[in-house]
Amino acid sequence: MSSTDEGEASSVQTVQVKSIHFYRDRVGAIIGAEGSTKGQLEKSLNIQLTVNSDTGQVVVGNRGNEIDRFMAAVDVINAINLGFSPHRASTLYRGDQSLHIWDLRAKGFKDSRSLKRVKGRIIGEGGKTRRIIEETAKVLVSVYRHSVVLIGDFEGLLMAKEAIDMLIRGTPHKAVYNRLFRERQRQKFDKLKMY
Repeated sequence: MSSTDEGEASSVQTVQVKSIHFYRDRVGAIIGAEGSTKGQLEKSLNIQLTVNSDTGQVVVGNRGNEIDRFMAAVDVINAINLGFSPHRASTLYRGDQSLHIWDLRAKGFKDSRSLKRVKGRIIGEGGKTRRIIEETAKVLVSVYRHSVVLIGDFEGLLMAKEAIDMLIRGTPHKAVYNRLFRERQRQKFDKLKMY
């Protein structure tokens, strides 16, 4: 290959595009007042958003050439669709954060009564259980429609996933809290041992 061919080849850029079907009640969250949220997301995530408010179709286009940054941006948009505020979802753009999604229907909760019951177990009275999971595992939790969604680092996701699996299986809340607190203490002790 000649040097001119190499120069031409390196200037060719692949365009990445991802289409996401948004729930209609979440379209406003991605647009914001007079498009302000959409504009902020486009600027901070280096993406182009095309939103069809009638169909709920959101197309995410990559303005950069880093695929890992684009995939993180797509995770941010997915997290907004699944109940997170744009601000909380944007934590996914930090390199150490990941998104984990449960579809409760796949866990056997198909009718509205069983979905309501298991979501209630995960949220807890007055949001207590969700708050304890978020604070001890250092994650963000969204319970929306038939999904439970987590944002966090690797260790936090492991802790929170175990707690939510226990709640889904019907483990008493107190046992779940105790497990979370023991795991958090173990992690703190392990970090102290490193020093």
